[in-house]
Order: sequence, then C-alpha cells, then structure tokens
Amino acid sequence: MNARPNPPDEAADVQRLRAKALALRRKMVVQARGKGQGYLGQGLGIADFLAALYFHEFSADDLDFTRADRKRFYLSTGHYSIAMWAVLAEAGLIDAASLPSYGADGSPLEMSTMEGHVPGVEMTGGSLGHGLGIATGAALGYRLDGHQSAIHVELSDGELQEGSTWEAATAAASFGLDRLVAWIDCNGIQADGPMVVNIEPVAGRFAAFGWAVREIDGNDLAQLLEALAWARLCEGKPKAVVMRTRPGRGIRRIEQRDRAHFVRIDADEWDDVARELEIENA
Repeated sequence: MNARPNPPDEAADVQRLRAKALALRRKMVVQARGKGQGYLGQGLGIADFLAALYFHEFSADDLDFTRADRKRFYLSTGHYSIAMWAVLAEAGLIDAASLPSYGADGSPLEMSTMEGHVPGVEMTGGSLGHGLGIATGAALGYRLDGHQSAIHVELSDGELQEGSTWEAATAAASFGLDRLVAWIDCNGIQADGPMVVNIEPVAGRFAAFGWAVREIDGNDLAQLLEALAWARLCEGKPKAVVMRTRPGRGIRRIEQRDRAHFVRIDADEWDDVARELEIENA
C-alpha cells in the first residue's frame, strides 16, 4: 500500500489544507470568469473535501496515473468538473494557464468530465447515478488483483434518487468491499433550486444497506481529516461519509442564492468576488 504523508501537527495540517482549499476556490473563479458562467456553487462546496483528499490522503504515488495499484478517485457528478480542473491544476497535473478555457469549444477542460481527455479523470460523468456502480466494480477488481489501496467516489444527494445507486450500494455491502469509500455531497440543491424529494435519513439508509457510516460537516477540514482516518481503520464494510456542504462556500453572494446549481455572475460583480477571495489581477 502506498505510504501516506502524516504530519504530526494536525492544527498545522488543517491550516495548510485551508490554504489549499482557498487556492482551489480561486482557480474555480478563474474558470467561471473565463466562461462567464459555470457549475460554481457545487465546486466551491466540495473544495475542502478535495483539498483533504488530494493534499493529505493521496501520496505522490497515487497521483502517478500509470500505477495500477494507486488510490483512485471517481467523480460521479461530472458537472463538478470545475472543481476537478482546479485540483488537478493545483497539484501540477495540468497547466493552470489553461483554466480560463473551461467550457470553451475544443478545450479538454469540459463542463462535464470525460474519461480519456484529461489525465486523472477516471470516469465519464454527467449522467448521474453511475459513479457508485463504477467504483464498486473497481473495488472488486482491486480485490481480485490483490491491491490494497482505497477506492474513493464522490456522489451527490440528488443521485440518491437514482435506483442504480442503491443497486451498487447493495452489491458493495454484499461483497464486503471495505476498500470502498463513498463521499456523499449533501448540499440540498438540484437544478432548479432546493431538493423537493425527501431522501433522508441519508446516513440511516446507507447503514440499513450494510455500510459503515459517518456524518460530518463537509466544509470543516478537521472533521474531513477525522473521516479519512476513520475510513482507513474501519474494516469489513464499505464506508459512506455523508458530507453536509454549503453550495457557493467562500463567496457570500453565491452562498445566499436560492439557485446555486448553475451560476452566472454579472460583469459588475466579478470585482467583488475577486476581492472576497483575494484574487490578484482577476
């Protein structure tokens, strides 16, 4: 199994990761400004999770995409690509200068992730409800190949309305895939506003399907690090971490919107956004 960096000072690590999360949010704004719009609300909401996963949990070996036994991350919500491009750029895996091309014709930085176009993208997203099934298959494949590394997958609360998600949850528990960790982004929104179909209790549902479950504030880095440590130690069952996140986290004018799914920011608002995130030359 790949070695994981384990800084002895947790407070210092949280501070370091907070700076990484801010850097990710800045990179997302650069993309959205280049396009004039984008799925910014959700991306901002999972910036803390991605900072913890990529810059605390993953080692350099895990970011070597030629390694067959690396830890893997599947982004089921392909429209969160704005966050994926930000984290890959921050990790030095794609050129940050390409970020303003987000969503442009011919750019590999598409508004929904496509496998094979950018290194580090493990699946084609966009059609929701596929990620947990793909990750379950990957975790079973790792077991058959004798690999011990974890398979991480992010999915949204909206995807819990897809029957395929629960078919995968049943299979993962039946096979006892304890190297599988599902991170559920519970932000309470869908395309047209707040969710209207009740999916609660999310934690209780996964527990009933035979998963080990933890529920956290997905914008609290200390809780995210605790959840990562718990997932490494918990054995015998697949793990689900229910993350309560806030769409638009870090930009007040987006956090306060009822509709933060697909965001357009007026030209006269960009300077205020840049000041809030302390973005130079935005």
